[in-house]
Amino acid sequence: MKRILITGAAGFIGFHLALHLHKRGDFVIGLDHFNTYYDPSLKYQRQQVLQKLPVHIAHMDIRDRNHVKELIAKYEITHVVHLAAQAGVRHSISEPDDYVASNLQGFVSILEACRAFPKTKLIYASSSSVYGLNKKTPFAVEDKTDQPANLYGATKKANEVMAHAYHHLYGLSVTALRYFTVYGPWGRPDMAYYRFTRQICANEPIDVFNHGLMKRDFTYIDDIVNGTMAAIDLGAPCEIFNLGNHCPISLTYLIQLLEKGLQKKAICNMLPMQPGEVTETYADIEKSQKLLGFRPIVSLEEGILKFLEWYRSYHKISPLQLEIGPRESID
Repeated sequence: MKRILITGAAGFIGFHLALHLHKRGDFVIGLDHFNTYYDPSLKYQRQQVLQKLPVHIAHMDIRDRNHVKELIAKYEITHVVHLAAQAGVRHSISEPDDYVASNLQGFVSILEACRAFPKTKLIYASSSSVYGLNKKTPFAVEDKTDQPANLYGATKKANEVMAHAYHHLYGLSVTALRYFTVYGPWGRPDMAYYRFTRQICANEPIDVFNHGLMKRDFTYIDDIVNGTMAAIDLGAPCEIFNLGNHCPISLTYLIQLLEKGLQKKAICNMLPMQPGEVTETYADIEKSQKLLGFRPIVSLEEGILKFLEWYRSYHKISPLQLEIGPRESID
C-alpha cells in the first residue's frame, strides 16, 4: 500500500485522484489552501465527499514547508502528488504575483519538503501550456519549450527545470505530467466548457475567441487520473509525460456538443484572439503509452454528456428550466 499526500486535494484533479487512489486501497491524505480564484464552495463540497471515505484534507498553504514536512513525517508518506497551483492563462495577465507565490515559491517549498525525505517520490502537474508558441504538432516531450505564450506556461516550465535541478543535486525522484485541457464532473467553473454550459443555461451570450477556430486536446478526468496513477506506480527517477487525448477538437465543435446535450442554442459573441492564448494543443502520447500504458478511452462526445449529467444534478436544473429561452432541435 502506497502512502500518498496530494496537494490541491480539494481541486478538480486532486479530488478525483484521491477518490481513485482510496478506492484501490492506498492511504491518501490531502492539503489545500481553498483560495478564491473560483468559488471555494465547490472545493468545500469536494472536501465533504472525500471526508466520508474518509480522506482528510488539511487546510494549509504549500509555502508553509515545515507543516508539509510534518505531514510527510507523521503519515510516513511514500509519494507526494503535487497538484496545487494557481491555474488559468488570462488570470496570469492581470495577477502575475499569484503565480509567483503559488507556482514558484510554493513549488520550491514542496521540493525542499521532499528533499528532507530522500525516499519520497514527487509526481507533479505540469501543463500543455509549456509548449507555448511551438508550431510543431503534435507536441512531443522532446520538443523545445522555451517560448511560453503566457506567465502561467512560464511558471510550469520553470517547475520542470527546478525539479530537474533537485534530481541532479539531491537524487530526488521527480515526474512531470503535462496535462492537456482536463474536463469532466466536478470541474473548474472558470474553464470554457463549464462557463459555456452555465451561460447557455442562463440564456447569456458566450464569448468565443478567435472566432471559434482554436483547437484543444480535451482529456476526460478519468483518463487523466489513470495516467497519473500509472506515473505514481512507475516512480521514475526523472521523467516528463504528456497526458492528453491525442485528438484536438475545435471550440465550435465543443459548443455544438453542449448545444446538443442541453437542447439549447448558444448565443455566440465572436471575438478575436485573446493575448496569451495559442491556436492549438495536441499531445503526442507515444512515450506515455510505452512507459505508463496510458490509453485515453473517453471521447469528447461521451465525456461532455457525463459532465452535463453531473452539472444538472449539482446545480439542480430541471428539463423545464432548460427549455426557457432560445431552443431548437439540434442534430
